[in-house]
Formats: sequence, C-alpha cells, structure tokens
Amino acid sequence: MLTHDELVDLYRDLRQEKVLSVYLDGNATDFAERTAWKRRLEQQVNEARKLANGVGPEEEAEFDRALKLIEKSLGQHDNFLPDRGWVGFATPSELVYGKPVRVPMPDLVRWEGGIRVAPYVRALKQERLVLTVLVDSRRARIFEYRSGALGEPENLNAETFLGDLTDINVSKRATSHSGVRGKTGTDAAQKFLEVGSERMLKKLAELVAERVGQDGLLVLGGTPEVVAALRPHLPNRLKDRMVEESALRLEMSDAEVRDALEKAASRLNQRVQGELLDEVIDQARAGGKGSLGPDKVERALKEARVDTLLVSRNFMNGSPDYADHLVGSAFEQHAEVEELSGEGAERLDMEGEGLAARLRYTIREE
Repeated sequence: MLTHDELVDLYRDLRQEKVLSVYLDGNATDFAERTAWKRRLEQQVNEARKLANGVGPEEEAEFDRALKLIEKSLGQHDNFLPDRGWVGFATPSELVYGKPVRVPMPDLVRWEGGIRVAPYVRALKQERLVLTVLVDSRRARIFEYRSGALGEPENLNAETFLGDLTDINVSKRATSHSGVRGKTGTDAAQKFLEVGSERMLKKLAELVAERVGQDGLLVLGGTPEVVAALRPHLPNRLKDRMVEESALRLEMSDAEVRDALEKAASRLNQRVQGELLDEVIDQARAGGKGSLGPDKVERALKEARVDTLLVSRNFMNGSPDYADHLVGSAFEQHAEVEELSGEGAERLDMEGEGLAARLRYTIREE
C-alpha cells in the first residue's frame, strides 16, 4: 500500500500527464459473485470512454494502451480480488501502481490529467501504526499492524520461574498450635510472581510508549486485572489514542488477533477523528485555527494555510470531482487529509457541509 508521502509524490509527479485511475471494490464473499468485479470494471471503463468521447483518435489510442496495462496487472486474478479493494494507475507507457488494498474502494475509472487521488485517502488510515498488546501476569505478546501487515516483533516474559520455589522455608519445628512458622513456598512463589509481573509491566510500558510514538494507536487486551495494572504505567499522552478490547486474548492466533484489532482500531480511529473535529469546530467558532464549510476551506487551501483537511464520506461520494480537487490542493501544500465516516461524518455534514480544516495559522479578516 502507498504511504501518505508516496501518494503525494505520485500526485505531484503525474499531474501533467494523462493517467487512467482504476478503483475496484473487492469486498465480496459470495462465490457466485466471484467475477462480478470484472463486469463492474467493464461498465466503469465504458463510462470513462463516454466522458472522453471526441478527444481524438490519438488520445483514444493512449487510453487503450493504459487500459491494457491495467488489465495485464489484473489478469492474475481469475476469481475474487485478493483483498477488500484494488487500485491501479497507468499512463499510456507505464503501470505506475497496481495493488490490492485492505479497505473497500468505490468502483471508479477515470481518464484525466493526473491521478484520481481522493478515493485512496480512506486507505491511508492503514498507514498509521496500530500497536496491540496482549498481556497476563507472566507474558506479553506485542503485535504491530501497519499497511495491512501484522507482525509480532516482541515476546516478553516475566521472570516467574517457580521451579526452585519449594516449601524449603517451612519450619519443621514442633509447635503446640496448628500452622507453620515462616513463609510457605506458595506464598514465596506468589510474591515472586508479583515482583516479576511488576518488572515486566514497567518494561512493557516503556517499550509501548517508544513504539507507538506521537501518531500511533494502542489496543490493549488479555487478562483484565493485568491490563488494569499496566494502564497506570503508560504515559498520559497515549490515553486519547488507546482502547481496551475484551475480545482479545493471549492465546489467540494471528488471524484472530488481526480481525479483532482491525475492528478495535476502526472504532479508535473514529474516536480520534471525532476529537479532531471537535477541536476544529471549537477553533472555527472562536476565530482561531479552524475552518468550516466549502467556501472557507477552499479559501484556506488557496492561501496554503491548511494543516489537515477533513472530508466526510458523503461529500466524497456526492461530489467526487470537487472532492478530488480539494484533496489534490491539500497534497500540493503537504497537508494531511482525513476522510470521516460514521457519526463523525454526520456531524461534519451538519456543521460544515462535509468540509472542515485545521489551519496552520489565521489571517485577519478585512
């Protein structure tokens, strides 16, 4: 998958060239519909031809050459597409990009100057690191998820080796009352376990803080009591980007972890986006570094003042050409772009007609 910077570079490098942009929805499970994407692709290609009707035989030939490159890349997929979506960009002479993505994409084919960039924004969320920690009193498993790839780079174990902790500390001296003097092996083992777990949790919290950094998300799972004990060791800056997921357990397979963390990360990402929208709305109403509505957002883009562009999915779907123009303008000034869905998108539609922006600086109104 493309990173934000790679997508921006493609947009900037190809803006003066004719490019065939192809987006396909691969989120199908019914075997009877395994080749439905091919029919949808044909329909979208025909629509793109109609839009380009009358451009002349030379450009029609260029369109066909670009299409053949896309079709060659897709030719390896006889049935289902390999993931939830597929994206390809081709000039008449080169397949610039052609790969599956981990999020559903709209069916769309466009032949135009530069790449059609806006639909890819929803895939950029996959670029953000999601660190997942599954922990109990003895062990922690750490997973990193980014760009659709799941890895398990760390496996920490508390120093809880109980084999040598026997009842050797029990007093064998006869007494006139029941019970024993001293500390039993079970008591010593439990104390050692607590010390080992505390050491592990501190080490784990340091590692998590380093790995998550300033932009990553954190998902916690495992034994509830240990998760609760880990929480105070984590820095406060992670609290707004962290979620606890009760469905995650230490013994889960990688595939089970991936499914559960993707759902948890989606909810957490929507929460983070909602908080960003709250900040922008508050700033806009106070005359600060926030802008709401198409007119004010477009003005801020023209003045290169946008730090982060917020676009609702309804706006993307309802005004695809205008949305692509705005996203491209944001990329020109190296601004971030967030596509909001769910409740955040509904609020953005209501407050800003589907558009808002966090600004780098404000200017005095004339």
